[in-house]
Amino acid sequence: MSSNDSLARLAAVIESRKPANGGDPGTSYVSRLLHKGPDAFLKKIGEEATEVVMAAKDADHGGDAAKIVYEVADLWFHTLVALAHYGLSPADVIAELERREGTSGIEEKALRKAQLREGAGE
Repeated sequence: MSSNDSLARLAAVIESRKPANGGDPGTSYVSRLLHKGPDAFLKKIGEEATEVVMAAKDADHGGDAAKIVYEVADLWFHTLVALAHYGLSPADVIAELERREGTSGIEEKALRKAQLREGAGE
């Protein structure tokens, strides 16, 4: 079983919890986040990203590095909720990562800057 399968299964559960698909905000955390709208889950993404940073900083000073995994799981989960809201999936992110595979980060960043400049000049 691949991690891609695990992400796809989790994404399917999140999709099923959308209020439009019958998810009940009274009984489902995901439904409640989606029902409240982007501000709710975007705030959670920011909070969880900060917790990842704090766990990593703690690990640098003798803290339990396993806490980073726990916090990244929370971050990924809330990011999957955001993807679902915008009609996207983990497969879309994986496809983008695969597209970037073999490209240096420096080249990728330069390409994005060039594309932004081209778009601004239109």
